[in-house]
Amino acid sequence: MTDPRLAVIVLAAGEGTRMRSRRAKVLHPIAGLPMVAHVLTTARHLEPAYVAVVVRHQRDDVAAAVLEYADTAIVVDQDEVPGTGRAVELAVAALPDDFDGEVVVVSGDVPLLDAVTLGALVEQHRAATASATILSAVLDDATGYGRIVRDAGGAVTAIVEHKDADEQVLAITEVNSGSYVFAASALRELLPRIGTSNAQGEKYLTDVVALLRQASAPVAAVPVAENWRVAGVNDRAQLAEQAARLNAMIVRGHQLNGVSIVDPSTTWIDLTVSIGQDAEILPNTRLAGATTIERDAVIGPDTTLVDCEIGEGAVVKRADATLAVVRAFAEVGPFAYLRPGTELSGGGKIGTFVETKNAKIGRGSKVPHLSYIGDTEVGEGSNIGAGTITANYDGVNKHRTTVGSHVRTGSHNVFVAPVTIGDGAYTGAGTVVRKPVPPGALAVNVAPQRNMERWVAANRPGSAAAEAAAAAIAERALGADSDPAGAE
Repeated sequence: MTDPRLAVIVLAAGEGTRMRSRRAKVLHPIAGLPMVAHVLTTARHLEPAYVAVVVRHQRDDVAAAVLEYADTAIVVDQDEVPGTGRAVELAVAALPDDFDGEVVVVSGDVPLLDAVTLGALVEQHRAATASATILSAVLDDATGYGRIVRDAGGAVTAIVEHKDADEQVLAITEVNSGSYVFAASALRELLPRIGTSNAQGEKYLTDVVALLRQASAPVAAVPVAENWRVAGVNDRAQLAEQAARLNAMIVRGHQLNGVSIVDPSTTWIDLTVSIGQDAEILPNTRLAGATTIERDAVIGPDTTLVDCEIGEGAVVKRADATLAVVRAFAEVGPFAYLRPGTELSGGGKIGTFVETKNAKIGRGSKVPHLSYIGDTEVGEGSNIGAGTITANYDGVNKHRTTVGSHVRTGSHNVFVAPVTIGDGAYTGAGTVVRKPVPPGALAVNVAPQRNMERWVAANRPGSAAAEAAAAAIAERALGADSDPAGAE
């Protein structure tokens, strides 16, 4: 149920220069979703009446991502005035004038902060009737963080940014996590009064705390139970750390739901992946995007699936697949490459060193070895011989190949599309199929073999091949001379 007295502001305007990236920091992915999407999901679980997201760097890209994952969010553009205080000031101004509830402020680069933690913070804020409540953390090394300054009685008096702190303040280990709950009325009153006379020349949101204390308004700080939940991502190393932590939680969640994951340390699973009970995930496997895996399937080792559907009891080993469908009890691999549009029906097989694209392989049909099958439809119960290639591209357009049911094609075939092979037909080894093959027919076009005697001696004199051939001919001749049965 929506809480009419709650709004969430997400700060997503920063460039993130330490990422060393052309991509906005909040758009870097973790577990298949951009960082800001994780924050927006947390915000949604709080069920606020309003979500406002402040953007600036790569404004259009960030705004598009925000609206993809929170289509009712209010997108707020930060102006030339720098600082979190200005960002929140603009976001509060974008809320309805009559909104007088609580405002949760979070950063778009803190992807693992969860709704349970924030919900508890809101409850404590309301229970204490505070004007502001800060989510803090106690760190062994607080370098770079704003410090929570308390008086002798433990009440919060200020938040001092690291660059503005003296030695006494720098010795404090309780830090500001960057997440807060404010009374909306306090923000509306105090944010316009904040200046930029500080080491960074920015309008600090944290200065609101000092103004509240000057007015004797209650301010609370609540340490988070697990510091990693409020860890921000500022560079690629921190991105990898948070991604690994989230992946470990995702893997464990699947294990507790009945999925066998042999080596969690080498298994990467996006949040958007679904896996059925009694499926088995083998080492060095990556499951990404909207991939769904049904019960009793075996995936891996050494397999990547992106946006794939894997049916019950299917086996996919040492394969790379994107936007592919593998139906129940089908087999893929090892060393198969399934490109978008591949659909392998139940009981079928795409085998060793086979590449498929826009290909539908019918029930029980097999492409076992060393083949490229593109823009092709294969019926039921057919077998495509080793080394088969569908020549689907004429240099301008792609064309389709149709192979009927219960077809047997020979090894080393080339199907020059567009071409159709009828039900029950056969093709001989080495055949190049350029025209339709009727049902039940045998298609062959191999020329009779011709042996040109002593060609090597005439065309490659002095070569190792010529010497070997001469020795073999001489040995054969000697053998014929010594065999009375061979004499005339």
